[in-house]
Amino acid sequence: MRTKPISVTFFERNRTAFSKIMLPKTMAILASNDVMPTNADDVMGYAQNNDLFYLSGIDQAETILIIYPDAVKEENRLILFIKKATELSQIWDGDSLTFQDARELSGIENVKSIDEFEKTIQLFAFETEGIYLGHNEHIKRVTFEMQTRQDRMIEWCKSKYPLHTLYRVATLTRELRPIKTEEEIELIKQSIGISKNAFIRVLQSVKAGCYEYELEAELIYEVVKNGAKRHAFLPIVASGKNACVLHYNTNHQVCKETDMVLLDFGVCYGNYNSDITRCFPVNGVFSKRQKEVYQSVLYCLREGSKLLKPGILPSDYEKNMATLIETELVKLGLITLEEIANQNPKNPVYKKYFMHGTAHHLGLDVHDVGLYSEPFKEGMVLTCEPGIYILEEGIGCRLENDYLITNSGNINLSESIPIEIEEIENLMKAL
Repeated sequence: MRTKPISVTFFERNRTAFSKIMLPKTMAILASNDVMPTNADDVMGYAQNNDLFYLSGIDQAETILIIYPDAVKEENRLILFIKKATELSQIWDGDSLTFQDARELSGIENVKSIDEFEKTIQLFAFETEGIYLGHNEHIKRVTFEMQTRQDRMIEWCKSKYPLHTLYRVATLTRELRPIKTEEEIELIKQSIGISKNAFIRVLQSVKAGCYEYELEAELIYEVVKNGAKRHAFLPIVASGKNACVLHYNTNHQVCKETDMVLLDFGVCYGNYNSDITRCFPVNGVFSKRQKEVYQSVLYCLREGSKLLKPGILPSDYEKNMATLIETELVKLGLITLEEIANQNPKNPVYKKYFMHGTAHHLGLDVHDVGLYSEPFKEGMVLTCEPGIYILEEGIGCRLENDYLITNSGNINLSESIPIEIEEIENLMKAL
């Protein structure tokens, strides 16, 4: 394990809160994600089902958690099923959890082999009236034809217990997970700290003629060196006009002398993520136009982030952010007041240069769970990421920080990461 385990009390509190909002006479079944194959005998890096991790602390495949608060026998109220470590598996893999490991990480005493799941659940399933099951309900979820373990669990339950009422785990976890605890905030801060080191390392390394992927390699170095699990997402290292492609991540072009680079990246540390965007000139000095665009985006970040406070609807926040950027686009000579007055309200003119939202929940997922139809609340961690993209000029600029919402004003968790023009130029000059 690269990071210090999260306190078991964290997961115990999460399960208690989850149990309190379950309906009477129901149980929840949460299944781990699958190990995904590549080719031949290789597999992709493993990523856990974050609802399962949030409630158990277990970060390995072939895991099932049952939460059944109304079980007659106390030992059946929490059951954790994991793959049983064998002498052969320990020789080949070596890092599978033992039952005792799982007890210590999760705080769950009743740990069984996953092979016992079906016969165990049969013993008390008919005492329940309904079953909570997990499914990826994120608004931007990526779907595939291949079934996940959660999909298979849903089909199995429908077949095995056709008269039970099925409920959605997501309706409960999307209520709990957006409000971050001290432990979660500390892990996000540690992710951000590694991000700071990585950004400064990139500033040390950039030079005219280098490839974008060389800068990506500097990010990887800091991620691994500091014990992080992985990139939070595929990093965007976009020089020149590539920065106008919002999800550019091929990172294969040469960084030219006069280019500005957009670096959008995150670190996953202890399963919690950062999400940071910074821009900088390849030659160490912003051109007059790059500086103008950068200052406009930075102004929108400063003013827009002030809107991230309890009680504000995300839709109202986004409208206000769009107005801020629209005003800056006029100042930059990209759109005119006349164009705004005559625009189609369904397709405002600012969208030519600014075409995305600027705030999302951050936590176990980079785009963490949470309802955008409900107001922001104290304890949420949100990004703020305005941008201006001018393809015809080969300039794309986006700046992003991570904020903790409190009743006395939000806290910029990424404040230590250089963002001022003078600060970035001085760092590049010194290095």
